[in-house]
Amino acid sequence: MAERPSFVIEDQSEVIVAIEKKYPDAERIDTHGAVVFLAGDRAYKLKRAVKFPYMDFSTAERRRDMCEAEIAVNRAFAPEVYLGVDRVDAPSGKNDWLVVMRRFDGDSLFDRMAEDGRLTPELMAALGARVARVHDGLPVIREGYGGPDDYRHSVASDVRQVTDHGDRLDPVAARRLATALPGALEPFVELVARRVAAGAIRRCHGDLHLRNIVLIDGRPVPFDAIEFSERIANIDVLYDVAFALMDLCHRALRPLANRLLNEWLWRIGDLPQAPHHEALALLPMFLARRASIRAYVDSAITAVSGADNAPARAYLTSALAFLEPAPPRLLAVGGLSGSGKTTMALKLAPDIGRAPGAVVVRTDVERKRLAGVALEERMPPGSYTPESSARVYAAMLARAERALCAGHSVVLDAVFARPEERAAAEALARKVGVPFEGLWLDIKKDEAQARVAKRTGDASDATPAVVERQFAFDLGEIDWTRR
Repeated sequence: MAERPSFVIEDQSEVIVAIEKKYPDAERIDTHGAVVFLAGDRAYKLKRAVKFPYMDFSTAERRRDMCEAEIAVNRAFAPEVYLGVDRVDAPSGKNDWLVVMRRFDGDSLFDRMAEDGRLTPELMAALGARVARVHDGLPVIREGYGGPDDYRHSVASDVRQVTDHGDRLDPVAARRLATALPGALEPFVELVARRVAAGAIRRCHGDLHLRNIVLIDGRPVPFDAIEFSERIANIDVLYDVAFALMDLCHRALRPLANRLLNEWLWRIGDLPQAPHHEALALLPMFLARRASIRAYVDSAITAVSGADNAPARAYLTSALAFLEPAPPRLLAVGGLSGSGKTTMALKLAPDIGRAPGAVVVRTDVERKRLAGVALEERMPPGSYTPESSARVYAAMLARAERALCAGHSVVLDAVFARPEERAAAEALARKVGVPFEGLWLDIKKDEAQARVAKRTGDASDATPAVVERQFAFDLGEIDWTRR
C-alpha cells in the first residue's frame, strides 16, 4: 500500500465509498483539496482531510465549518450555484460534510471559453458590472489587513516563492522580480494606508481568475471564492479584480481585460479618500503579483507531475512585463451624440499605455454618478442644464487627472461641443505633463439619430431630439483630428 502523504491527516476512504454508493453514476473529480462528485444536476464537494500552511481541513468539525463558510462567502458572488451543506454518514459512524452546488457545463468555464475564442466584450461588461455590484455590498475591513506592512510581507513571500523556484522558472528573471516587485510597492505605501482607511479592503473573492468564472443562463458567475483564509480573501477590491485582468492579459486578450476594467470602474462605488482611479498606481504591482503567484504555484505542480514548466515561466515573463514603465497619455474623443465616441474610445483604449490599456472616462457615466442614478436609468426632466453640464465636465476632468497622476493613460469620452470644453481637456494634459491628442468624429444627422434611437442599456440619454438640437450648436473652430 502506498504511504499516505504527510499533508493528508485522515483516511476518508469509507466516506468516499458511502458517497459513491449514494450516487453510483457520479463522475468523480479529484484535486489537492477536494473530491467533487457530479451527479445529475448537482455537484457534491467533499473537502479532503488535509493540512497545508494556508489551508486546514484536518478534522471533520473543521471541514463542516469550512463547508458552511464556503456557502456563506460564495452566495455573495454566486447564489445560483451554491445551494447548501449536506452530511454524509459512513457505516462505522464516521460522518463528513458536502458542499452542494448546482452543476454546470465545464465548457462554460471562462478559461475554456478564452481558449476557444468565445469570450466577448459584452461578457466582460456583464462581468465587470456584476463584480462591482458585489464588491460594493461586501463588508469593509479596516483593521488587520491590507496595510503597508501586510503588503511588504506578502510581496516578500511572493519573491521568496519565486526565488525558491528560480532554477525551474528562470534564475535571471526571478532575480529581476525580486528587485522590481518591492520597488513597485514602496513609492505608494501612503496610498496603501489611505485605501485601508477609505474602505477598499473587503472580504473579497480572492481567487478571481478565469477558471473560477462560469457562464450560466447567459450571465457570468464568479464561483469558488476563498473560504479558508482571511489573509488571502481580505484584500483591496482592485487587487481582487486584478486576477481576472492578469489572466486575460496573459492570454493576449488585452482588449477584453480593458473592457472589464472600464466597466468595473464605471460602476464601483467611489471612495473619496482614496479613489479607485488614484489606486491605479498600484495596478502594475497587483498584476505582477497575480502573475508571479501563478508562476510559482504552477511550477510547484509541475515539479511533482513532471509536466513541462514552460507555462509557469511564461507567467514570470508576464509578471515582469506588467512592471515595465509606459508613460501615460491623454486622448479626447469628441463628437455629437450618435457619432460613435464610446465605440471609438473603447476600441482605442486597450492599445494606449500600460496594461490593460487606458481607462475611459465618460461624461455620460459622470452625470449618472453625480445624480446617484444607475447607469441604465434615464435622468429626470430638466437634468441637462448648462450648470449641470459644467459640473459633469469638471468631474470628468478631475477623475482623469487622478488616473493620469497615477501613471495610467486616459481616454476622455464627451461631446466637447464648446471650444472651452476642448481647451480644458488640452489644459489638463499640460498641467499633468502628458502628451495630448484630440479626435473629433463627424457624422450625418440622420445617421446619428438612427443610432441613438436603437440604444438600450447605455449610460447615454441622448435621443433623436437631442441630436436635432446639437446640430444647431455653434461648435467654433475644431482643430482636433477629424474622422
